[in-house]
Amino acid sequence: MTNPLMVNTRSLRALDWLNFFVANVQTGFGPFIASYLASHKWTQGEIGMVLSVGTISAMVSQVPGGAAVDALKNKKGAAAWAIVAIILSAVLLASSPTVLPVIAAEVFHGFASCMLVPAMAAISFALVGRQDLGDRLGRNARWASIGSAVAAGLMGLFGEYFSARAVFWLTAGLALPALVALAMIQSEYTSSPAKAVKPNKASAKTDALGERETLLELLRDRRMLTFAACIVLFHLSNAAMLNLAAGEVTAGMGDNVQLVIAACIIVPQAIVAMLSPWVGRTAQRWGRRPILLIGFSALPVRALLFAGVSSPFLLVPVQMLDGISAAVFGVMLPLIAADVAGGKGRYNLCIGLFGLAAGIGATLSTAAAGFVADHFGNATSFFGLATAGALAVLLVWLAMPETRDAHRAEEAAAGATGDAPAAAGSAD
Repeated sequence: MTNPLMVNTRSLRALDWLNFFVANVQTGFGPFIASYLASHKWTQGEIGMVLSVGTISAMVSQVPGGAAVDALKNKKGAAAWAIVAIILSAVLLASSPTVLPVIAAEVFHGFASCMLVPAMAAISFALVGRQDLGDRLGRNARWASIGSAVAAGLMGLFGEYFSARAVFWLTAGLALPALVALAMIQSEYTSSPAKAVKPNKASAKTDALGERETLLELLRDRRMLTFAACIVLFHLSNAAMLNLAAGEVTAGMGDNVQLVIAACIIVPQAIVAMLSPWVGRTAQRWGRRPILLIGFSALPVRALLFAGVSSPFLLVPVQMLDGISAAVFGVMLPLIAADVAGGKGRYNLCIGLFGLAAGIGATLSTAAAGFVADHFGNATSFFGLATAGALAVLLVWLAMPETRDAHRAEEAAAGATGDAPAAAGSAD
């Protein structure tokens, strides 16, 4: 007879690899697209508008995507569909750097991402339950950051020694191991948190099966609304930064540009890999607000440094600050969603709403930053991004309520001191 603990442990290990390979795939989008299009004589404004198409697609589908994942029992099926759609996006980009294929690729990628993020969060929640979610999200972020760093290195080499187009063929190929890792996760452990092997089964069952909150009730929650506003400002500041810098590097460096872009991705991802588990654990002990302030404060500093950078090789050390922001944001978004709606049957819908806020901020960021850069220069554009980042910090400081439940805080403190057993299904 199969040991359920061993099955759940194998599923958690497979989830590690799923995060790794999904990050591989997603790394092919963003800065590499900006460089690819710039090398084919696209302007910063044109690149910004095309990238905005992807974020608009994501915005349109975030909320229905999250609601669909809440309603679907087969979370793995939703994730598989999204990965296949991302493969198609990469193939379209590789096929031709002209307007229609690029726009079609951005649309497919936008729709796919809105299903993939909540589906993977739902699988994580189902495997470990709410009590251990912070640690699991930190582990997810660690594996994703390692995957991004590895993929960025491979893509930089492919772009350097083959062509910028080869980056997107590699992206499509790296999606296949992600599907294999997804298949290795046992379906019976992803339909409900109550089925996962862990000591606090009753709590997890309440989280999963509690009375379902309506969309209107969720939209009235001050915690959700305030954090959504923080997300808009975060992405308004963050989304265009590396894309803008990548375009500037492309214009001034020539043949070595792909390697520099890869380094700009690898360095912060290494920091994310180191910090993310600490972020997840510390958010359980300190609360969410102190961690948010640390991550958000790195944004305006990074933008101001980018504005003053004259050498392309200085972009890499400045990008280290992105690792701090990414580690905090990647863990805190699904964790705060669990605080707000995890026990009310609206976890993935809440993630979808937060994703919508991110899409609004990212769309405004890439479009506005590209326009300002074309008409007033890159330095002015970076100053605008720094202002948005500073406003994000102020909003967290002045208005963001603490979402960590006091009872959950006591449980986390007890677990940290050894008074409570560790999760039986831990993959650590």
